[in-house]
Amino acid sequence: MQLFKSSTGYKRLDVYLLLNIIQLETLSFCRRFIVPGDDPCGRQFDQMTQAARSAVKNLTEGAERKATSAQTSIKLVDVAKASLCELRDDYLTFLWDMGEMPWRKDSEEAAAVYAIHFEPACFGEDVNYDLSKRVISERRRFWKWFGEGTDAATFANCMIILIVRALFMLEKLLGQMGDDFVQEGGFSERMTAARVEHKRTRGQRVDEDAPKCPECGGEMRLRHGKRGDFWGCINYPTCRGTKAAR
Repeated sequence: MQLFKSSTGYKRLDVYLLLNIIQLETLSFCRRFIVPGDDPCGRQFDQMTQAARSAVKNLTEGAERKATSAQTSIKLVDVAKASLCELRDDYLTFLWDMGEMPWRKDSEEAAAVYAIHFEPACFGEDVNYDLSKRVISERRRFWKWFGEGTDAATFANCMIILIVRALFMLEKLLGQMGDDFVQEGGFSERMTAARVEHKRTRGQRVDEDAPKCPECGGEMRLRHGKRGDFWGCINYPTCRGTKAAR
């Protein structure tokens, strides 16, 4: 029974790569096109760059928390998705302020951006080095829309499409995380299963009728108190969950 599951695989995901590109290009966009005179307090610059950062870092934290809390992991990935939605709308507002329309999904411009597909991740022992190499290499494939001569409307339109792609990937990831939780349970379920398996291998008695702890979901043991029998959590005193015995 594997109690703590590895979380480093998220660095190999295409959605993680794309979120990093979105963060880098949002920094570039804001430095080039958010004019200080039009944003004297720096709020627009700050909100857009922070939303882009939030998407990446919440995916990272959600993946790292998966080992001990599936619920927290799912919530953090959902926060990443919400941050992307905020960023997408900032780019739309920027276009509207210029009197520009976003590219239609079926336009030639949009199709050209959608046609860019990432090369498969190929990591060795130095994951951070290989990840950096991949981000820098794949980022260059979008420089047609992000290069120095690119106008603000083209840049913003490309960013909207990349964000829409990332949102689709996060939706699929959330669905997969939900399915994994239904099939495998979270950390508390794995912890209970590990304890039961440990008892069986040592020939100890396992009460198949024992309920799950209402507080932590762990295994319970029949105890005898002054007021009669009751079920008590085996994780006491960390968890003080109890249940009446019938």
